[in-house]
Amino acid sequence: MEALFSFFKTPLVQSSLWALALALATALAARVATRILKRYLNQESNPLPSSSIIVNIARGAIWASGISIILDACFGVNANALVAALGVGGIAVSLGFQDTLSNLIGGLQMTFMGIVKPGDNIEVGAESGIVQDVTWRHTTIRDAAGQTVIIPNSIISKTALVHLLPANRVVVPFAVPRIGEDGRAHTQHMDDLAKRLAALALEAAEGISPVIDGPRVLFSEISELGIKGKIILQVEDTSKTSAAADAIVRAIAALV
Repeated sequence: MEALFSFFKTPLVQSSLWALALALATALAARVATRILKRYLNQESNPLPSSSIIVNIARGAIWASGISIILDACFGVNANALVAALGVGGIAVSLGFQDTLSNLIGGLQMTFMGIVKPGDNIEVGAESGIVQDVTWRHTTIRDAAGQTVIIPNSIISKTALVHLLPANRVVVPFAVPRIGEDGRAHTQHMDDLAKRLAALALEAAEGISPVIDGPRVLFSEISELGIKGKIILQVEDTSKTSAAADAIVRAIAALV
């Protein structure tokens, strides 16, 4: 027992134990901060996007502070002096990690300027899809086929970015004959026609996925084909957009 007590009284062991305790406290603080930040970012009133790059930066800052305290308090190493001593080496390392730094800076610009955020429907070059997340290195999107596409942030910041319409928006163009089967001109009862089309579209789309917006019936022109227009609505399930459009076309086919 005396040998055990004397072992734990040695400065190196005591410093190591304190370092372990501070490391555990740092890990706990990082975990708590991460949960709180994620909950805040997922709130609708939050102005910042819910990208994981913000959480990663906060976690990295906490760990950097914790390691600095451990080095200074437990081992007597001044972290600032250590960083200054490694300055020349840091320049060399930064030159070797130009792509990584470019991706990090690009991710920060997109996140804090609100250019890209989870849920956006974007097109970058030949790739398009719904943004799943923006990390410190890349942006993950899911395309129409359900495939996950990983695009480096530096590519997005240097390439023309197109914000497409919401992926869950259903747009069905139509053309109604000017004269209906009853011999009456459709142009004389446009409101009734719009209500019939909207009711048919809503019933058909609801059978595929809940409708969260619309439907709206907009008439655009009168041509030799009849009265042209569009039925616009949004469904809850993005993956069923095409199926909802198909159901609407089948439902209004007899009328148009």
